Amino acid sequence: MNSKFINVGFGNFVSSGRIISVVHPESAPIKRMIQDAKERSTLIDATLGRKTRSVIIMDSEHVILAPVQPETISQRLESKGEQLTEG
Repeated sequence: MNSKFINVGFGNFVSSGRIISVVHPESAPIKRMIQDAKERSTLIDATLGRKTRSVIIMDSEHVILAPVQPETISQRLESKGEQLTEG
């Protein structure tokens, strides 16, 4: 498997091929998802104490908190040659 990694802030990288979704953290369902991941020990906090600006949902059921905007992560994915569609 050829993995490409993208920077999600402060030198933290995730495998771009395993990302399911990148969302804003403000909605109640996403807040519940974060809490559930914390309880299951599948939450990864990559913010280094900064404000969470995006939530990355992985195919492994891990939830990653990132300090950069979802739009920034999307641009980084697109620059790595990933095909993204908006729906």
